[in-house]
Amino acid sequence: MTLLVGGEKMTHRSTAEATDVIASLTHPVEYKHGVTLPSFAGLTARHYLDKYDAPRESLGKVAVKNHKNGVDNPHAQFRKEVDLDTVLESPIVADPLRLYDFCPITDGSAALMFCPESVAREYADDYAVISGIGGATDTHVVHERADPTTMGGVVHSSEQAYEMADIGPDDVDVAELHDMFTILEFLQSEDLGFFEKGEGWKAVEEGVTDRDGELPINTSGGLKSKGHPLGASGVAQVYEVYKQVVGEAGARQVDAETGLACNVGGFGNCVTTAILEGRQ
Repeated sequence: MTLLVGGEKMTHRSTAEATDVIASLTHPVEYKHGVTLPSFAGLTARHYLDKYDAPRESLGKVAVKNHKNGVDNPHAQFRKEVDLDTVLESPIVADPLRLYDFCPITDGSAALMFCPESVAREYADDYAVISGIGGATDTHVVHERADPTTMGGVVHSSEQAYEMADIGPDDVDVAELHDMFTILEFLQSEDLGFFEKGEGWKAVEEGVTDRDGELPINTSGGLKSKGHPLGASGVAQVYEVYKQVVGEAGARQVDAETGLACNVGGFGNCVTTAILEGRQ
């Protein structure tokens, strides 16, 4: 058996200090010029909105959706709904992104136990199998990417995971995506193959990604509402998918047999995608 634990303590630092520490993940040349991950997010969001003629409100609706999901997650940092006006009128952080487009600074931990399926059957009636997993990297220097709205690490890691699991994007029932910023939910949902490029915002507008939609995304509340303790977030995403596919998600339970978790490091510099299938 293998025990995987992730944890992070962040709230002992100020917002400025935490932002600077996280910014050190960027390339040294970019960091030297004052780049932060929020600034990358703002630049990418503006480019996406312009390129795909998406309304600013669509980003706000990601925040509204994920806060609503977080209400039913006892482990979420924010368990309070917000309305669209509150999101759109909050202070600007990195234009066009505002305060409610960003995840909070969070303390937290999560753990997973792995074992052969033959062992799992001895101890549990309900369990999940990791049927596919993939890892990939992208250029460290973000401006070297051919298209800043495409996260190559998400594309390639998901291709590996789908091939291993012998499924495709249409077979996924629920997904946990790395919404450190609202724009990332659009980018990842497209790069994972759930929606055509430039169509992710329409899925949010149409309710496709709501908890009662065709493809619920971030039923946990996502990083946006659940919180983002960096070293624990990837483990926590898989934990949420596990709860969903074994039918133990309580008030936030959706109809799911197959789930996907996509964890992003930096601004898409390294990515891990995992696919879980429930066994009951």
